[in-house]
Amino acid sequence: MSYILSNSNRFYTALESAYAAVPAITSTNRIPAVKLSVQQQLQLGPRRDKTGSRTYPGTPVGGRLGTKFDLLTYLTSWQSSNPGPSYGPLFQSALGAAPVQFAGGTVATASGNSIGFSAPHGLVAGQAIATSNEIRFVSAVSDPQTIVLNAPFTTAPAAGEPIQPAVTYAPATCPPSVSVFDYWSPSTAVHRVVHGAAVDQMQIRLNGDYHEFRFSGLAQDVIDSASFTSGVASLSSFPAEPAIAAFDYTIVPGNLGQAWFGTAASQFFTVTAATIALRNNLEPRSREFGTSLPLVIAPGRREVAVQLELFSQDDAATAGLYQAARQQSPITVMLQLGNTSSQMMGVYLQSVIPVVPEFDDRQNRLQWQFRPSRAQGTTDNEIQVAFG
Repeated sequence: MSYILSNSNRFYTALESAYAAVPAITSTNRIPAVKLSVQQQLQLGPRRDKTGSRTYPGTPVGGRLGTKFDLLTYLTSWQSSNPGPSYGPLFQSALGAAPVQFAGGTVATASGNSIGFSAPHGLVAGQAIATSNEIRFVSAVSDPQTIVLNAPFTTAPAAGEPIQPAVTYAPATCPPSVSVFDYWSPSTAVHRVVHGAAVDQMQIRLNGDYHEFRFSGLAQDVIDSASFTSGVASLSSFPAEPAIAAFDYTIVPGNLGQAWFGTAASQFFTVTAATIALRNNLEPRSREFGTSLPLVIAPGRREVAVQLELFSQDDAATAGLYQAARQQSPITVMLQLGNTSSQMMGVYLQSVIPVVPEFDDRQNRLQWQFRPSRAQGTTDNEIQVAFG
């Protein structure tokens, strides 16, 4: 008998076909998570019956259970031949819509923000494309073969140059739930499955040691291999871990990427920190009579905000950010994380009203701090996340 090493841990995740229905998984569902925290507690009030003693008489079995989870991972490489990155189900649970694939195309013309394809592209506004180690989002579709991008490529693609595949995640009214599998070595250790997991809060952080993604939310329950009994979660046996396959990926350094902001998008090289935060304001249906577990999780109003820190410069683009904040004018925000094909992620907020920045003069150079600024939109379009 020995201690279990914390590195002897493997995580998997997959979408559920119905709330809390644990799906089957394969080795392709494995994700490179850093840690998974699960908290479960009984939601019972204090006992007020008179027992004739000061001794606590105990808690009755079968009370309502509340389950929360928190998962941290990094931006890593992914295979563009796959339908999406391995942690894609978590992004889909946070945003809501099924991922949209762009298979790629060939450039016919390119001028500024406009790209013409040699054949119908099939793209829609908000969808992403990638080329030359850069990722951009479609802000408008001019015609079946021409699109307008949110910002120009640093180097305009030449005629005949290929546009690479990309997968885009967008908001939807009803986000799906996922199951998160937590396996350990040796095989006799206690394994867990968090099912009915719905992402309430998502954070994307850049310019740390690595680009970080954090997903936290509510789940129906957590089952484990030590206490599992047949019939729990509609399973006859605790799910076995798939055969462990090669798991090779590259972590992307947190300093690599691009930032584009403004009423007319300009590239900024002065960003020192940025966080994109999404909150779904989930509420579990857990107060109904006759059940100890949530029956479903319902989303509330979505909140998307961006927090920025950057060094101030005496240029028109930086001054434009301050002017937009003072005038409460919307700006676009696009962040590209990574700078290599199959290791890139893009986040696009089409309309953000920046708050007036705070001036931080504690360092040798003046720094502006934009506190969380709320993104807005029309219908399920305030944020898009893409991988390319």
